Amino acid sequence: MPDPTARNLVVREDSNGLTTLTLNRPDKLNALTVAMFSELRDHVQDIERDKTVGCVVLKGAGRCFSAGHDLADISAGEKVPTRGWHSETLRMMERLAKPVIAAVHGHCYTGALEVALAADFIVASENARFGDTHSKFALTPVWGMSQRLPRRVGTATAKRLMFTAETIRSAEALRIGLAEMVYPDAEFDASVESLGRSIVANSPFTHAANKRLLEATDGQAMDTGLQWEVHETEGRGPDMKERIANFFA
Repeated sequence: MPDPTARNLVVREDSNGLTTLTLNRPDKLNALTVAMFSELRDHVQDIERDKTVGCVVLKGAGRCFSAGHDLADISAGEKVPTRGWHSETLRMMERLAKPVIAAVHGHCYTGALEVALAADFIVASENARFGDTHSKFALTPVWGMSQRLPRRVGTATAKRLMFTAETIRSAEALRIGLAEMVYPDAEFDASVESLGRSIVANSPFTHAANKRLLEATDGQAMDTGLQWEVHETEGRGPDMKERIANFFA
């Protein structure tokens, strides 16, 4: 019987607190369309309300994560519900109260990189390739590249990637801080699942509180951030006593 949570272009699978969202246009290298973003947005909204989800993995079906924004859609003058709708959708994913991992294999270019950057962090297979090709096609970013990429890798490195439109391999992505981990291709899926399970094993209360804390203090002066941490603390979670008891047991 088909999974009722599955959609055609972005497929959701749930397994004991770990939710996987798969970009599912493998015949088109998961090139991103308005329809695909609409399904991604629906899934994000569903996951926000679902208390059984402890961690989300976003990945691509077939040969790659995604080759990027569908150029055929762009040239045909794609219709979006509102101005900034794509960016708003990624911001919704970024602000989920649950950790989100972008698991990148193969191509991850331009719009796809903007999607991956909206996750909490990126892990890559050895065969992953990253790049921002806006300048190659006389385009400018509107999904978040100019904001998230420099925050992740630093302004000078972001400028280099944006100006040259070069493609970098996973090892370079790891070196500059774009990717957090690189796993062998043959072990990629198992390694990503193990990482996700290690997150699910910890407190969802703390994950949500930490995400809000990091979001609220991003870019603030140290003393301001320290004061926020003390005075705006969300305290102890409802699962604290049980977790401490299990530790001593």
